[in-house]
Amino acid sequence: MKNGARVTVDFNYMMEKSLGEKGIKDAELKAMAGKAKDAFDYVKTNRGRDDLFMGWTELPYNQNEIVADILNTADKIRKKFKYFVVLGIGGSALGPIMVFNALKHLHYNELPEEKRNGPKFYVEDNVDPVRMQALLDVIEPEKTCFNVISKSGATSETMAQYLIIADVLKNKGVNLPDNMIFTTDASRGNLIKIDQSFGGKIKKYVLPDGVGGRFSEMCPVGLLPAAVLGIDIKEMLAGAAYMDELCSKPEIECNPALACAVLQYVTMKQGKNINVLMPYSDNLKLMADWYCQLWAESLGKAVDYDGKVVNAGTTPVKSLGVTDQHSQVQLYIEGPYDKVITFISVEKYACEMPIAHGCEDIPDVGFLGGHTMQELIQAENKATAYALMRADRMNYTIKMPEVSAYTLGQLMYMLELQTAYTGALLKIDTYNQPGVENGKKATFALLGKKGYEAQKKEMDSAPALDKRYIV
Repeated sequence: MKNGARVTVDFNYMMEKSLGEKGIKDAELKAMAGKAKDAFDYVKTNRGRDDLFMGWTELPYNQNEIVADILNTADKIRKKFKYFVVLGIGGSALGPIMVFNALKHLHYNELPEEKRNGPKFYVEDNVDPVRMQALLDVIEPEKTCFNVISKSGATSETMAQYLIIADVLKNKGVNLPDNMIFTTDASRGNLIKIDQSFGGKIKKYVLPDGVGGRFSEMCPVGLLPAAVLGIDIKEMLAGAAYMDELCSKPEIECNPALACAVLQYVTMKQGKNINVLMPYSDNLKLMADWYCQLWAESLGKAVDYDGKVVNAGTTPVKSLGVTDQHSQVQLYIEGPYDKVITFISVEKYACEMPIAHGCEDIPDVGFLGGHTMQELIQAENKATAYALMRADRMNYTIKMPEVSAYTLGQLMYMLELQTAYTGALLKIDTYNQPGVENGKKATFALLGKKGYEAQKKEMDSAPALDKRYIV
């Protein structure tokens, strides 16, 4: 642990002592000890197994050579290119943009070059044509390094982005291997075929077999963009390793990730089906986006391991303190008892920003003078948690001593472990995503992809839309 920089979890406001009959009883928590240990043992026993997509558990430990290569490549990119663009979707995009938002200046791309000390950074996270055009309006493609991220090279969104950018570079006379990096499978897939068509000259990084997209931020998917931005990726991995150490025991009271998983599991069984993540930091705003994918794709499953229909999962909701105190908290405090709110609190912000004295003759304003914005946001965080508790609404707080590469590594790994433990408690496959795959297949059929003719025929023969229901 570095200088006391430990991420902790405070779940007092989940318990009977704070919430009365609406809270979890100590006896209920103790009764979960056996199931919690089983979930812990499942994750521990299967650590690193590629066939179960649990390779992410070993990423803090098995990447020394890869990290050295990434740092070398990142240094070259920083010296050569004016822009760095990630082409991807899902975890390939949400992870890199979340870390960028967390650890770089909130207006990084608008800073003058000498203050940025690195290329401008963009992530193409969609196939909205307006978004792609907007990107092309603000970059110079010939001065841009494009990082294409897709394990199979068959991700329609990513490959559509690639085709557009490859064509733009070709028309500008750019040799594509000079401006492209692929993050993909080690030996197979369409990006490998594309690289071979260029004589194997495109720089490539491996997305490991046992690491799914939503668990991929601490492999080359996220480490390369972070390193290009000058973020200390060794510290991020060290933070993840430290959290892994903190979560090395099967007792709920000793393992923060397991405690969070048990809390969520118990409240699911109570019928609370909405899981709100509410960081009190603009730097952590996109952490909620990243977490929503991690939680929803991992736990939203129709059947359990035995094939029994369970329709598992809770709906993750992203929120931001203090912003959403003025848009969502009214519902949280007085609406249905169907939510658990998880706060992320920061004990020390990167700066304090003093609030000037003034308007002393107006008490509603004057009392603020002499305080700092750090004091204000922290007070509002504590007050919101307290108000929820007073209304018998369950909430708990993840406390970060500061936002740094080290603590962010801890937080990411803890949320990944929490998700894995929760999936084990629910006895579901945490790592597949059949619902997403069905949507992909329907898209392929609509666009006439070879091999999906039967699906297209089925869609064409579906009942015609009833005009009565179109208003």
